[in-house]
Amino acid sequence: MDLAFTPEEQQFREEIRAWVAQALPKELAHKVHNAHRLSREDMQGWAKILGKKGWLGYGWPKQFGGPGWNAVQKHLFEEELAMAGAPRIVPFGPVMVAPVIMAFGNKAQQERFLPGIASGEVWWSQGYSEPGSGSDLASVRTKAERKGDKYIVNGQKTWTTLGQHGEWMFNLVRTSNEGKPQTGISFLLIDMKSPGVSVRPIKLLDGECEVNDVFFDNVEVPIENLIGEENKGWTYAKHLLSHERTNIADVNRAKRELERLKRIAKAEGVYDDLRFRDQIALLEVDVVALEMLVLRVLSAEKSGKNSLDIAGLLKIKGSEIQQRYTELMMLAAGPYSLPFMFEAMEAGWQGDQTAAAGLQGFPGGELANAPLAANYFNYRKTTIYGGSNEVQRNIVAQTVLG
Repeated sequence: MDLAFTPEEQQFREEIRAWVAQALPKELAHKVHNAHRLSREDMQGWAKILGKKGWLGYGWPKQFGGPGWNAVQKHLFEEELAMAGAPRIVPFGPVMVAPVIMAFGNKAQQERFLPGIASGEVWWSQGYSEPGSGSDLASVRTKAERKGDKYIVNGQKTWTTLGQHGEWMFNLVRTSNEGKPQTGISFLLIDMKSPGVSVRPIKLLDGECEVNDVFFDNVEVPIENLIGEENKGWTYAKHLLSHERTNIADVNRAKRELERLKRIAKAEGVYDDLRFRDQIALLEVDVVALEMLVLRVLSAEKSGKNSLDIAGLLKIKGSEIQQRYTELMMLAAGPYSLPFMFEAMEAGWQGDQTAAAGLQGFPGGELANAPLAANYFNYRKTTIYGGSNEVQRNIVAQTVLG
């Protein structure tokens, strides 16, 4: 196992770094480095910049319009984007549904859907979870009934991340109730502008509507939007989930946020507290260990060996690290992390920026502290979505430990 990057790989890193430094808008990087709110225009604007370069589908093979990078190159690309402060690529199109369309879709579907994903023009949403069907995904009840050359879809999806922006949605739908629950599921692509589709935002503690309910009321979907075979959707869903869980680990973002944690700790005067710095050190050890695990997988893939089936393990550790760094950031600021003025953040100011304008800021109101409590509470979700960590531990025990 060789964890060192070759001179060619280092050169590749430098080329990516130089391009990102030129292409990434400075104000956008500032927002990301300070955890400010990103609008749809921010996220999709960056996606279109990557799409124009041909790098939004950075994991795609050349035959589908991607760069054809190997696993190490993809890792280096992700790391350089994260450290530069680029917005995280919204994964539902390029990282999740695109590989399913490539692997199981027909040529017409590939020609129809992949270009819009690669360019960043079309925003995709994910329709998996339902009320009562989270980690037990096989129990989905949204029904698709075949009538002639159409499916009639009725049901509800929930926790649909950024679904208020969605233009197309990939869905797990029930097309049969016979046999095991997994055998009656199909994978359907639905135009969210179709009559009968309605989206209801779910307002979270921080005032954001990051997740949504999506309802289907007699929605007509052409049969050509079925991916693969009817009742084989569970196979395609598992293919997609392996991409989702590896993506959730997001070790590169963890490395960037670790540096942000250190900046906040120094600004708040707690970095010199040995007990607090011990906690930062423990977190850094975990981040390095997660990175080594990712590099082990990359090394195995580069040498042609079968990589460890550890998507679930990466998800477990990555999500726990995300929760820990948001917790330590809030602890570093102490009570000064609590004030949160949504309207102020929306307008681009908070804390002593108000004082600088001759207005009364809240005591200790550093701009960097404004999102800390909201981020902490929001990140409680990471050990639940993408398959709860309890379920993932069972999967790891069965597939890795035997």
